[in-house]
Amino acid sequence: MAFYFTGIRSFPKLWKSNPYLGLGPGHSFLSLFLKDCYGIKNQEKWFSLKTVSPQNTKAMNLLVAKARYVRKKDEGSSKQVSADSPHMFAAGAAKKRSQMNPPSKEHVLPPVKNIFQLPTKPLNSEEWDKLKEYFKEKANFENWIISQMIKCRSSVDVAKSVLAWVAAKNNGIVGYDLLVKYLYLCVSHKQTSEIIDVYEIMKDRYKRLESGAYTLLIRGLIHTDRWREALLLLEDIKKVMIPSKKNYDDCIQGALFHQDVNVAWNLYQELLGHDIVPMLETLKAFFDFGKDMKGDQYSNKLQDILLYLRNNQLYPGESFAHSIKTWFESVPGEHWKGQFTTVQQSGQCLGCGKTIESIHLSSEEYEFLKEKIMRDVIDGGDQYRKTTPQELKRFQDFVKYHPPFDIVIDGLNVAKMFPKARESQVKVGQKGSCCDLCHRVLCLCFPLLDVVSQLAKQNLHVLVLGRKHMLKQNSRWRKDDMEKVQKQASFFFADNISEDDPFLLYATLHSGDHCKFITKDLMRDHKACLPDAKTQRLFFKWQQGHQLAIVSRHPGSKITFQHILIYDTVVQTTGDSWHIPYDDDVVERYSYEVPTKWLCLHRKT
Repeated sequence: MAFYFTGIRSFPKLWKSNPYLGLGPGHSFLSLFLKDCYGIKNQEKWFSLKTVSPQNTKAMNLLVAKARYVRKKDEGSSKQVSADSPHMFAAGAAKKRSQMNPPSKEHVLPPVKNIFQLPTKPLNSEEWDKLKEYFKEKANFENWIISQMIKCRSSVDVAKSVLAWVAAKNNGIVGYDLLVKYLYLCVSHKQTSEIIDVYEIMKDRYKRLESGAYTLLIRGLIHTDRWREALLLLEDIKKVMIPSKKNYDDCIQGALFHQDVNVAWNLYQELLGHDIVPMLETLKAFFDFGKDMKGDQYSNKLQDILLYLRNNQLYPGESFAHSIKTWFESVPGEHWKGQFTTVQQSGQCLGCGKTIESIHLSSEEYEFLKEKIMRDVIDGGDQYRKTTPQELKRFQDFVKYHPPFDIVIDGLNVAKMFPKARESQVKVGQKGSCCDLCHRVLCLCFPLLDVVSQLAKQNLHVLVLGRKHMLKQNSRWRKDDMEKVQKQASFFFADNISEDDPFLLYATLHSGDHCKFITKDLMRDHKACLPDAKTQRLFFKWQQGHQLAIVSRHPGSKITFQHILIYDTVVQTTGDSWHIPYDDDVVERYSYEVPTKWLCLHRKT
């Protein structure tokens, strides 16, 4: 695709100057632009039962109550106490775990820096010819050089001289890609007059553009007095595809910038109608605009946005949280007061003292989730790739004819949590040298025995899910160790190729809402099997309230379990108060983590 410059009005005016925005090295322009925007011998038993009393709620509560935390001592203070390590679902926890166990670093030579210095001022045709000869190994020098300018934040004037040079030696023809890259520079520098000139050229020469060019033109036009033409470009995109969330964001922000809130809100509703999750910047823009708006109608719109955040478990960033606070405090006659705070492990807000919503599901939600997991993960999932219908039926019968469990353990997963446990040795005859669990001078107890023994002492009914190879004598699975475990817990041994997680979920859910489970697996694959966002959010909520994590374990010493969250990290309101969890700018939060910072808003009476 090429473009003829002959006959275009004000050719020198088209190529004006200003400073940039860059693309990453080694990427195509369009992809980077879009990214930037947007058992008995020979007769083994495969399960074993331990007779216990029915569901032990009292003992279960005791387990939670006795979970040990390392707290910061602050006598006479109401400051929040903190655990020695962050909760497994807390924002930044995964990052900290990775820093505690960094991957081995291989010796890597420092990268060779590009010593080529891009021109800092426009060049004439002869100078560009010489530079092209110097880089004659470049197949497409013109596109390469302007891409380098984009990466290195060169001025628009220099880029303009490239296009003028290309046009001069090609009878006024400039390639489409080169023109779009120049448009990118103009948009990044908000050179509105240049953007409009390029827009006029493209509108005159092309009936349709590719999505990258449409996106650039929309972004470039929204802050000009011709911003409504960006809406026409959005309509052109709709003829061939659903516009991106960034396209909608640009148009919404443009409408708000030009004080047309009706157009902005209609575009927002249209965006939601396509089941597109809006950019947080889009939602923030409505709150920033609302500081100057009066009346209940717009106030209701903003509260609808907050409820959207709640229903979709979305969390504003720190800047967005400040915008929300500022808007609430600006509403005349409402007397809202906001503060940034945290929530105690008890679920009490340190700002206002109110109790945050419980993380426990209602009976209706629990039954709904149980049915969905059974249908989409257990029965309708891909579990038959890792097990058989016969084995699944055998496990379902095992659970059906067994009293409810208090704890379900992924045995193989727990056993691998502390790979160096067997390396612990103590001297013969030294006081306290024998392990409290196996009473050996040479401590060879493995973590699974430690965990099961500690839970059994609290009279909890424990189920351990294992694999058949665990019954075979070897250095890891000692026969006497396994016998000790089987005396203290019920066991189900699946085939060696079977997947543990569906069994774990089935047993936990069928034992009742009191039952907890222990595994390091975050269940993301199984969450993804669920059919819709609502069910996935319910699953994550249930998971946070039922998954036990082991904080620390030293051979022969007591296991420390991390506390289970009892409050729900979600936007919530009581009418005269709002509690909004938000992302701290300096904390990297993974998708399976929740924020630890809160915006507390309450209406003064």
